[in-house]
This record gives sequence, C-alpha cells and structure tokens, in this order.
Amino acid sequence: MKVVWIKRFLLILAGICSIYYIVPSFINRDGTIESFGHGSPGMVSDSEQSVKDLFNLVKKLHQKQEAMQKLLEEDLDRQRKIEEKPIAVVKKEDEEKPGKIEQPGNKGNKLFPKSPLFQNWGGENLSEDEQKEAQAFFEKYGYNVFLSDRLPLNRPLPDTRDPRCLNKTYPKDLPSIGVVLIYLDEALSILKRAIRSIIDRTPKSLLKEIILVDDHSTNDDLKQDFDMYIKTIEDQNPGLLMTRVSHSEQLGLTTARISGWKAATADVVAILDAHIEVHDLWAEPLLTQIKGDRKLIVSPVFDRVNYYDLEIVTYLPASHAFDWALWCMYERFRPEWYKLNDPSLPGKSPSIMGILVADRTYLGEIGVLDGGMKVYGGENVELGIRVWTCGGSIEVVPCSKIAHIERNHKPYMPDLSITMKRNALRVAEVWMDEYKHNVNLAWNLPFKDHGIDFGDVSERKELRKRLNCKPFKWYLDNVYPLLDSWDDILAYGGLKNLDANMCVDQGPVPGHTPIAYPCHYSMSQHTYFQETGELYIGGIKSHKYNVNHCLTDDGNEDNEPGLNNCHKSLQKINGIDWDFTQGKELKNKQTGRCLEIIMSKLLVQECTGQRWEIQNVIKPF
Repeated sequence: MKVVWIKRFLLILAGICSIYYIVPSFINRDGTIESFGHGSPGMVSDSEQSVKDLFNLVKKLHQKQEAMQKLLEEDLDRQRKIEEKPIAVVKKEDEEKPGKIEQPGNKGNKLFPKSPLFQNWGGENLSEDEQKEAQAFFEKYGYNVFLSDRLPLNRPLPDTRDPRCLNKTYPKDLPSIGVVLIYLDEALSILKRAIRSIIDRTPKSLLKEIILVDDHSTNDDLKQDFDMYIKTIEDQNPGLLMTRVSHSEQLGLTTARISGWKAATADVVAILDAHIEVHDLWAEPLLTQIKGDRKLIVSPVFDRVNYYDLEIVTYLPASHAFDWALWCMYERFRPEWYKLNDPSLPGKSPSIMGILVADRTYLGEIGVLDGGMKVYGGENVELGIRVWTCGGSIEVVPCSKIAHIERNHKPYMPDLSITMKRNALRVAEVWMDEYKHNVNLAWNLPFKDHGIDFGDVSERKELRKRLNCKPFKWYLDNVYPLLDSWDDILAYGGLKNLDANMCVDQGPVPGHTPIAYPCHYSMSQHTYFQETGELYIGGIKSHKYNVNHCLTDDGNEDNEPGLNNCHKSLQKINGIDWDFTQGKELKNKQTGRCLEIIMSKLLVQECTGQRWEIQNVIKPF
C-alpha cells in the first residue's frame, strides 16, 4: 500500500512541477490566454494557436492531477478506516503483533443470528470458528470477552462529565483510599483492565492499596496467569499494596464485600465490582465529600458499558432508589437539587446501588453490611435505610464517573428472584416496622407461613437498637416520600372465580382489557383490593408517580370490563368502585352489575351469584 502511495505522489509532483514551470506566463489569473499579437479580435496567430494547444494540454494534466489526488485521498481514507476498525485489526491487549485482518473468502456464515451478542454487535468479519469462540465466551460471562481480549488494557475513556466538573479543584490533603474488587470467575482481560484503570487514573499519593476478593473462582486463567499479572503490577508499583483474599467456598457478594472491608487499611474504602473501568479524576470528588463529612457514604455516577460492543453509554446523574420488592432503579433527584441548576453538584439519594465509597472506620461503626444476606440482592437497600435512619446520609457525586458493564445475564445466578425474595424479607423484618408486609405484597407472599427462611436477625435488630436509629416511617416521610406506603390495601393475590375455577388476568396488553385465565398467580394476575373499593389488576406500582390499572365497569353494552388509569378513573368516577365480600359476588357500586365468567369469558352483567375469592386477606372486609 505504501509503495503505491509513493509512486502516485511522485507522478503528481512531476506533473505539477512541469506545469508551473512552463505555463504561468501564458495564463491570466482569470484563466484566459494572454495574446502576443496585435491583430483584431478573432484573428489568432500561429503562436497564439500553439499557446492554446499548450493550454489544452495543461488542462488535461490538471484533470489527471485531480483524478490522482482523489485516488490518493481514497487510499488514505481506506487505510484510516482499517486502522479504526474495532474487531479484526485491534491489537490484543498491549502486544505489538497486529490483529487478524479478515481476507475475502474467509468470512463465515452467521451461526448465531438469534444470540443477543450477535444481534447487537454484528461481528460480520468473524470466521465461523471465531463466532463459536465469541458465543461460548458470551454464554459463560454475559458480555463480549472475545472483543475484550483484543482491546488495550489501558484504552481511553470518553470524558462524560458535566463541563463544570473540569473547573473544579480539590484539596491536597485528601484521605488515602483502598479499592476493593469483588470477583467470581470474571474474564481475565476484564479484571486486568479494571486494575489497570485504577492504577493509571488514581493519584499515587492517594491510592494506598487494591484488595482483590475472589469468591471461590474456578477459572484456570485466574490462577497462575493472574498471579503472574499481579506480580508484574507489584514490581511496577513498589509503593502500592496488592492484597489477595480468597474464599474456600462461594459465600456471596455481601460476604465478599465484608471480607474486602476487613482487609482494607486505608482511610477510605471503595467497594467496586470487578467489571468496571474508572474515569480520570474519579477518586478526588468522592474523597472530598467524605473529608467534609465522615458519616457520608457516596457513589460515583455509572456510565454503562454495553455487554456486546463494550462501548461507553453516558448516564446522567440520578439518585439510587428501589421498589417494595427491593429491586434497584434510578430515580430523579429531589426537586431542590434541580433548583440549584448545576448538574455537577452532589445529590442526596435514598439508597445506593452497591458500588460504594465510605470512611472505613465509620462503615465499621454502623455494621458494614448484613452478613446474613445470601448471594445477591437487598444488601444495598439495607445499607441505605440503615445509614439514613442511624445518623448518616448518602450522596451521588456527578463529577466522579465509573464505567460499568451491564451483563446480559449473570452466569452465577440465572434466577436472581430466589435470593432477592429471601433477602428482601430479611431487610423488612429488621428495618421496616409496620411497613414490613409491603415486601410480602410486592412478592405476592402470605404474611405467615410463606416457607422462606431468612435466617437469624437478632444481631441486626440489636445493632439497630444500639445505634438508636429512627423508625422507618421517618425514612418514608423525610428521605423517600415518593415510595407509596400502601396503607389502604385490604387483600391481595390472585382473584379467583370459585364457580369457573379461573382467575382475573390483565390480558396480553397491560392496562387494556382484562380476561379470564387459568390461575397461575404470577404478576399478570396480581390483584390488590383497596379500602376505597378499587381493584388494582396486574400488580401494583411502588411509587406515587406510577400509573396503576384499576378494574372498571363503564356501563357499556358489550358487557366487557376494562382496565383504566386508577387516578384518572377516580377523577371521572368511571365505574371504579366495587362491593366485595370474600367468597361472595363482586358487584360494581356505580352500575350494579357483577363481574362474572361465562364460557371462559370475563363479563360484567346482571348478577347470578357467582362467587369470588382473593388469595391473601390483610384486614377483614
């Protein structure tokens, strides 16, 4: 390729030199030919004709020059695109050898067109063997390890912070930080990249240690290969303490984080996932907040790393919240944060997503994390409630950014709901007082005899008492007022017609037309009966701003019940209230018609005495 460029360049240069050596005196600036004779216009001498011939030759040379220049630019553009291509030509980690360039005829057919990896990533230049390798990695890890292995460990990240963050300065006497990375059979290149980014983007004066907690990994490359890498890191960074903690059995995320905290010695501990990359200046904003208030637990803003192409997707600052099932979610900051009109300022948050930074001693004083949690889920919500009600606070710091891979699936726990349900009941029992049964409502579990053992909570209850923590109602009123307290629910669960032996179901289109369906008691059949007479169908949302769907009878002639926005239906008095007694008929207060099932079809019609029963009763009605 380079030889072709040189030849074309020399040819163009020779043509240009000859043109500009011979022609300048013959051509005016406007492109017309200078005449040497004194004849009248239209009379052209032989000399003039010669000049014109020469000019035509010059024009042709110009045209050839432009064509060759275009070819040269196209060659350069092609080369630039090849160099930027993310897969086939990217160097593997930090090695010097070039990556494989796919040659015509080597490209294989798409073997996994339905795989989430190839649906989003493409991988058009991969051979069939490479596709198989990429898919196998994806199934094992939940993200694109094939690509990760071919990206530099120290790849640059885009600066996604608010521009105002660039003008901030931080104290020089910040506390030291120790970073805990938790991993279980993480891909080696992902783990290496996390370590590399922490070392490269944290000032040496602040980074005291990296603690690696292995929750009983079985991957071969996380043994000798990883040991050699850590040895290299230690040799290159003699002032950095690298600590290894290995569990002899899988103990779960919460216990692994506690192990990391116990091993830490720095002033501040940052407990992170291992599939992350930190941005420049990630640590200083967090340490500054903790320096100002040791009872403050902080979180960076997470940018998403796509599981398929590992590209960075910018996330805007938001608080960390949860629903009554204790699933985590993002939520807008409180209104007062937006009134400040400065997105670079920290914002208060009712909970924390799991990646956390705290004063190491303070975290110990308030009980670190609940070691009775199993595997995954709920531990971060428990920490958030505990910190707020026991005298501390939580903030999200927008000028600190961490890029975090959002897996397509978690290989170590295909069904997260199993441990989430257990852990949520444990949190409720210790911290939620009279609101603890809302967790049962969210999971459609009976208040008693649900068959789930959430372990001994006596120590955590004693911790709450010793710390003199506020009641959960204070938390709802002052920290998380957007969480609906669900005070008026009388009964919940599947709503079953005892005569037809079928249940009310929200149907294939949520919020549209309910149907009769064989009882399975999953979310689409979750029903909530309110003191005011409304029947929420298809689950109930946890937040005051959410839309729930209520069973209505608008008196239509086709006798079909509807599902409508509960708030709007209440405003319009649109057949939303029902008169219901357990084991008896279900009658609409506005229309006087009953909900019944005729030939497997859900109808509202003149009452015939069909009986209904709801699974779980909270208060008699």
